[in-house]
This record gives sequence, C-alpha cells and structure tokens, in this order.
Amino acid sequence: MRINTALILCAGFGKRLNPVTLKTPKPLLKLNNISMLEHCISLVEKLGIQKILINTFYLKDQFLVFLRNKNFNLDIKIIEDGENILDTGGGIQNMIKDSHESDFIIFNPDTVWQYNYHNEILKMEEMYFSKNLENILLLVNKKLSFDKKIKGDFNLKNNLISKEADKDFIYIGCQIINKKLFSRNKIENFSILEIWNNLIDNKKLYGYESQKDFYHLTDLNIFKKLKDL
Repeated sequence: MRINTALILCAGFGKRLNPVTLKTPKPLLKLNNISMLEHCISLVEKLGIQKILINTFYLKDQFLVFLRNKNFNLDIKIIEDGENILDTGGGIQNMIKDSHESDFIIFNPDTVWQYNYHNEILKMEEMYFSKNLENILLLVNKKLSFDKKIKGDFNLKNNLISKEADKDFIYIGCQIINKKLFSRNKIENFSILEIWNNLIDNKKLYGYESQKDFYHLTDLNIFKKLKDL
C-alpha cells in the first residue's frame, strides 16, 4: 500500500521569526533562493505522491500567488482554516474531512526537506502499513540537530514512543496518520499533541529514527545562520 495524499501545514503565524514573517509567511521564506514550501513540495513529488493539500490562514493570499507562479505539475489544493486558526489537529481534520483516503503523510515546512529524506520516509511508510499502525512520526536524535537549543520531545525504543526519562528524540515534522483518529464531530481548534498523548498512554504511538542532520527554522537567529551555510 502507498500514501496517495500529502498534507502541508502552512497556517501558522511564525512569530519566532518576526520581523521577517510580518510580511512573508514562514513557509515562503527562502534558503538558497528556494522557499521552505518548495523544498517540501519537491520531496513530496520525489516520493511519488501526486496530490497535496495545503492549509492556510496567516497571509493566505501569498500561497495562491506562489502556486500560480510555480505551476507545479501536481494536484495541489489549498484548504483555508476559515475565520479562526485551527492549530495542528484542527487544521489536519479540516483538510481530510472530505477526502476518501484513509491514510495521509503530513509535513511541517519549517524543516529543510532535502531529497536525502526520501529513503527514510519510504521505510517509515512501509513500517506503517506492514504493522497496521495508526500514527508514526519521523524522529531524530537531538545530537543531529543544527540548532542545539532544541530540546527532545520523546524517547524511542524499538520504534515505540514514550515520554519518560531522557527525551533524546526530536519530532522533525513528518508523520503518517490514519483518518479514524480524528473522531470529533466538528472542526475546532486543537493540537495534534492531544492525539499523540492519547496514543502514548495506550502504547500505540510509533516512531522511525532518521539518521540525517536536522535543519529547522526555529527562530530568526537560526534562519540567519542557515542562510550563511
């Protein structure tokens, strides 16, 4: 089995990168003249996925202009959060509510998504389907993070995620998730952390360990350093 639809989360305010994000949304900031969002879309295309849903809220019109100018050879649709921002959980539920698909791969475009993630993500997808999982996260040991200030989110042992002890692993912004985890009757603001924490409590949240160096647009200082690389 394969994932057919990718979701890219683009609704956030990017406040930690003010003042540059006062006029440009974080996914459209550029490194080496290529926007974070374009890096992400290029990886999705390399994975062989032809359909992308992008959620927007803050400075949403700029995404329409971006897609019109780039004219990607993919089926890309924008799903607006609406009158109020929906956070990660609500944003995902709003994107998938009308889809006939059951499983989705989700990206945060504030990670620098390079082609070298391709094989790891395919192996994560293979694990997801072979073990009949409901959610799997791509994690990296914090020692591989370019930004040494980022603290670990989780522990990872035998591909099972927990939160006790040292928390040496960082979620790097790519996950595969099943639609049935979004069981709320209405679209509302909530964080994906609620779903993750419930799965952790039931020992059902899984992770796949990336071996790649992790570059993430954490804040303005890191953005400036990445531009100098």
